[in-house]
Order: sequence, then C-alpha cells, then structure tokens
Amino acid sequence: MFCLPQSIFVTAFLRCIHVLDDLPFSDANTTNHHNPILKLMQQRNYKSLIWVLTLAINGLIALAFFLPKISSLKGYDFSKLPLLNAILNGLTFFSLMIALFAIRHKKIPLHRTFVFLAFSFTSLFLFSYLLYHFSTPSTKYGGDGILRGIYFFVLLTHVFLAALIVSLALFTMAFGLNNQINRHRKIAKWTMPIWLYVSFTGVLVYLLISPYYHH
Repeated sequence: MFCLPQSIFVTAFLRCIHVLDDLPFSDANTTNHHNPILKLMQQRNYKSLIWVLTLAINGLIALAFFLPKISSLKGYDFSKLPLLNAILNGLTFFSLMIALFAIRHKKIPLHRTFVFLAFSFTSLFLFSYLLYHFSTPSTKYGGDGILRGIYFFVLLTHVFLAALIVSLALFTMAFGLNNQINRHRKIAKWTMPIWLYVSFTGVLVYLLISPYYHH
C-alpha cells in the first residue's frame, strides 16, 4: 500500500543527502585560526544544553497528549491554531529550501539567514502547537480506505522524525556557530532532509485531518 509514498520520500531523501555532500564552506582550521573571538566561540560546548532542550521539548509534547487539559484555557478559542501550525510548517519548509539553494550557490550569509528563519518559524510552531494541545482535545482521523493508511504512515513517520530532528537541528546549528565546519557538514547531510520531511509532512497531516476538526 505504501510503496509509492515510500519510494518518493526515500528518493528525495537520498537526493538531498547527495546535494549536501558538497557544501562549499571553507575549513575553520585554515581560514579562521587567527580570529580570537571565533576561537573563543569554538571552545563553547553546547552539548549539555542541547540534550536538556531536546528532553524538555519532547517531554512537553508528550505531556500535552497525556495530561488533562488546562482548565483555565477552556474559555479561549484556539480552533485556528492548527491552520497557523500548518502555515508555520510551510514557511519552515520554504525557508529550508532557500537555505539549501543558497549553500549550493556559495551564498553563505543567505544560507545562514534562512536557517535562522526556519528556526524562528519552528519555535513559533512549537509554542502554538503546545498551546493548542494543552488546551484542546485531540482530533481523531475519520477517513477510511487507502487514505487512512497513508495518513497513519505519514503521521507515524512525522512524529518519529520530529522527535529526532530536535537534537539534530540544534547540534547542526551549534557546529555552525562554532565554525566546526566538517562536523557541521556531516550532520547537516542528515538534518536537512529530515527537517524538510518533517515540515512538509506537518502540512500534509493538517490537510488530511482538517475536515474532521470541530469548527
């Protein structure tokens, strides 16, 4: 049943890794070792902070589904937040595509700008997503047939990779900020296609389940 969607996503994933195999950054050890500010940045270790953020974010998302809804939020209408979440996912996807295009054409400042934009849209999405799910009961998918199978395939892969992308994206950003270019390139080959998939399927999940939201 899932051969066609799987083949499309796997092909796109492998093509994205191939594209990222030749990132045009220069090596930090040969170009920036005389910069004292950069040298200080390279000594920073973000590992502990990244793992704390990863556990906190994924923990909050899990709690939003299993804890009772916050009663003080019941008087507010959050019915438009799923649409906002889909828009933010779409903006993240397009920001990442522009960032990918920029790095392939050696436009590093543009690449950096749109990666930061993607992080910004993702952060706004996270806030909106948690607000919605801490206040509103989850909507069950009401479709059947092949669409039901596609929906749950996309949803399960989306959820799994969304949990994984938190630490991947943060480590990729940390290596970039520290100018650890080789490490940045190696992890970015996995981060970029996974993040693209998560943001794209976030929109797709919304389109599939939106007819069943209570308006």
